[in-house]
Amino acid sequence: MTETSTKIAARHPGISEDAILGGRLTLGQPLRGHRFGHDAILLAAATPAQAGERAVELGAGVGAAGLALAWRVAGLDVSLVEIDPALTALSQENAKRNGLAARVRSVCLDVAVPLSAYVAAGLLPGSADQVLMNPPFNPPQNASPDRGRRMARTASDETLSAWLRAAAWLLRSSGVVTFIWRADGLADVLTALAADFGAISLLPIHPKPGIAAIRVLARAKKGSGGPVSLLPGFVLADADGRPSADAEAVLRDGAVLPFPES
Repeated sequence: MTETSTKIAARHPGISEDAILGGRLTLGQPLRGHRFGHDAILLAAATPAQAGERAVELGAGVGAAGLALAWRVAGLDVSLVEIDPALTALSQENAKRNGLAARVRSVCLDVAVPLSAYVAAGLLPGSADQVLMNPPFNPPQNASPDRGRRMARTASDETLSAWLRAAAWLLRSSGVVTFIWRADGLADVLTALAADFGAISLLPIHPKPGIAAIRVLARAKKGSGGPVSLLPGFVLADADGRPSADAEAVLRDGAVLPFPES
């Protein structure tokens, strides 16, 4: 834990303050339970947002992905949707801490609630240009005994379809959804996207050269009839475990991932 983290923890027991993007952002997060990692930064780097657009992050936690996206894209408005009230409050504090509160708001909401609850929270149908999300994706048999990690990581058979239905409802025509999932669940990704999305691009994420992908980043367009594209894999580290140059550019410097134009 850094000196800064120690000071934060002293004032707010159970909370640490941690840097992302090479120190460009600092975020408070719980010391126990689910904590953000590379997945959040990769998700932000895969989201093709533009200035003047509106993005919604579903399952935002403390806001790592949404805030990284807001930092990268000046003029982007971001709504952070999170089921846990404590994490929702932390995400709003994190927006203030990083000077992004004017463009970022946090909403405490279960992604799977009736759509009328979205409307009550000011999230209207067809109002978003971008939806990004890191849904729970671990099977129930791998559930963590920690409640926070279990909520953030454990999926049912309906989780992905339910989250994509919400994304489709929030997105304007031709709006884009971007999300991360287990690589061994690729068939589920394609099945769940088929109802409302097309022009699907898939980017496998490999821990090292020659090692099977552990994650897949998916990007798709609402209402499109475009084909599926499987992109060359993105490798996080070399054979000795040192971060690859491409990974350093994304995770430390905020570079975007190599997706084709949406």
